[in-house]
Amino acid sequence: MRENLTDLLSFATVAQEGSFTRAATRLGVTQSALSHALKGLEARLGQPLLNRSTRSVSTTEAGERLLRIVAPQFEQIEVELAALTGMRDKPAGNLRITAPEHAAETILWPVLATLLPDYPDIHVEVVTEQSLTDIVAERFDAGVRIGEHVEKDMVVARIGPPLRMAIVGAPTYFADRPRPNHPEDLTRHRCINLRRPTRGGVFPWEFERDGQELAVRVEGQVAFTNLHLIRSAALSGIGLAYLPEDLVEGPVAQGKLVRVLEDWCAPFPGYHLYYPSRRQPTPAFTILAEALRRRA
Repeated sequence: MRENLTDLLSFATVAQEGSFTRAATRLGVTQSALSHALKGLEARLGQPLLNRSTRSVSTTEAGERLLRIVAPQFEQIEVELAALTGMRDKPAGNLRITAPEHAAETILWPVLATLLPDYPDIHVEVVTEQSLTDIVAERFDAGVRIGEHVEKDMVVARIGPPLRMAIVGAPTYFADRPRPNHPEDLTRHRCINLRRPTRGGVFPWEFERDGQELAVRVEGQVAFTNLHLIRSAALSGIGLAYLPEDLVEGPVAQGKLVRVLEDWCAPFPGYHLYYPSRRQPTPAFTILAEALRRRA
């Protein structure tokens, strides 16, 4: 029985990591020991669980079925162990959170900077990414996203005010160009895109006025995956930028950037914390979640 549990844990880790090397590091064992355990489990079950190649590892049909069964069980055990650890005098444990860089800077970090000194045994990893991450599959404790983009089967809590975007360009950019009066005019301008880091596409620029909604696909000479680089490019006069309002308030007030189409940039639901409804939050996570809610 003990051998089966160890081998099942080895299998689940390899399948989730997609790599014997990363799985061995995570489990603290050698790759040869891990390979031996997997071969033993496959022999006892009488069928292969993993497809192996020189570059990747993936589950077979049988392996995928087994992973769906065992992975949630091991995850629940980890959660319960973390909860027991958190029952000490001061909560402890590791938390992994995925968030867009803007949310990490404006929402998460201000709270963590105040909270963490009081809880030295809580360790937080914040992964900044723009894509809509599957927090269960990627083993995150929670995610932060715009409210309208959160999956329906999650526990959701508002942790920030409504947001508003701004279209801005440098005075030098407008020196020999007319300012856009309608979102569709942007197709005749050089624009700085925000690129999706995983899927390779770019985010559309979304607008709303008097109940009319528009999504405009713009083009330009440069695209970034970082908002601060987009702002720097706009300040240099390379094109128009579509950025959260708070990132450009200073340059606009100083006359370094000019704002256009302001009447088309309506407020929308701000950042929300979300996590699986079936997962029992640990004391460490509860403390962080409550601090974020209070800030909101």
